[in-house]
Amino acid sequence: MLRSMHLLVAQAQRSGQAPDFAVLRAMLFYVDEFPERLHHPKETQLLFPALRARCPELWGTLDRLEADHARGEAAVRELAHALLAYEVLGPPRRQDFVDALDRYIDGYLCHMAAEEQEVLPAAQRHLSAADWATLDTAFAANRDPLTGHAADPVFQPLFQKIVREAPAPIGLA
Repeated sequence: MLRSMHLLVAQAQRSGQAPDFAVLRAMLFYVDEFPERLHHPKETQLLFPALRARCPELWGTLDRLEADHARGEAAVRELAHALLAYEVLGPPRRQDFVDALDRYIDGYLCHMAAEEQEVLPAAQRHLSAADWATLDTAFAANRDPLTGHAADPVFQPLFQKIVREAPAPIGLA
């Protein structure tokens, strides 16, 4: 989603046009609703404590990831503010938004890399079948269509809008 936001902004810059702000807002809303409000709290409340109990060598990484989670809402709000400023104030605020988007994406990709390179391998080595059953049940409840699940009907219009109007790889535009 974040890379598609970046692509959408880059395409607009190349064309000398403003990006589709409605699609960017929808994409940012997705980031706030799914990763920030559904996914990250489950990591903080379920996955990280299980790993802390078994992998003290990961405590520094887990502390950093939990701090990222704690700052997540503020980071999304900062990005949303920069987007709104660009939309209502125009080109003078474009670079502020681009810089905020780049910072958010860079931070998020670093966060994901730590999870993929350190946390998930440790989880695979150290968590029990019962731990995995609990985690699978909790994370499956997110019903995030971008992870292969059917969308909750409440969110169906959001995903249809994004898929119809966002650039590939997320959308069809």
